[in-house]
Amino acid sequence: MKKFALVLGASGAIGSAICRELAENGWSLYLQYNHHSEVVQSLLEEMMQSYPEQEFMIIQADLTSESAATTIVQSVFSLEAIVIASGQALYKLVEDTTVKEMTELWKVHVQTPIQIIGMLSAKLRQHQVSYITMIGSIWGEAGGAGETLYSTVKGAIHSFVKAYAKEVSFNGIRVNAIAPGLIDTKMNGHLNDEEMRELLAEIPLERAGSPEEVAHLVAFLQSGKADYITGQILRINGGWYI
Repeated sequence: MKKFALVLGASGAIGSAICRELAENGWSLYLQYNHHSEVVQSLLEEMMQSYPEQEFMIIQADLTSESAATTIVQSVFSLEAIVIASGQALYKLVEDTTVKEMTELWKVHVQTPIQIIGMLSAKLRQHQVSYITMIGSIWGEAGGAGETLYSTVKGAIHSFVKAYAKEVSFNGIRVNAIAPGLIDTKMNGHLNDEEMRELLAEIPLERAGSPEEVAHLVAFLQSGKADYITGQILRINGGWYI
């Protein structure tokens, strides 16, 4: 019997890595994206060729839109796992941040993903064990100057995971978050070489993590080998924040 997972943010570096890892582990996937359709189309073709017995479906939706949750939910049929890897950064002081930027950040990271989870929870409850994994951030725990709003929404994700894990534990739904530190993605492209060196000097393992390392952790949580883990914020940051 096929097992299906919905991945929000499939076009991003971490989202794409998660899709590849889950497909390799036998999952059929719904791939949500907003921009970069060529990335998702290429990913779709790659996985269809590599795993012809599995099913893969693309869903385009703007998570800032009021209709996004309905659009996504109406495209989902069988479902055993949800992975929230969608997101966008915001490098601004609070005093320079507009209400529009605050609202969009909240919708993309918190409101729409939680709305989708609520609307799809009945499908997850049909399984003895099912999974929700959300990509949080080191800044959701430690806070980041110049990224206060981003830190705020990631912290909200962490709080949601802790509360919702208790709410749905009797339904067999495991709810966890992964809090990456510095990961080698274009989100860090604004850093120059000197800034990157200074940042790496703060990390005990002296390197950035890879999207694939985050994806490995997602796959482990959904492997059946981690079913006693729920309500946790799992740090993957090279020892940067302990």
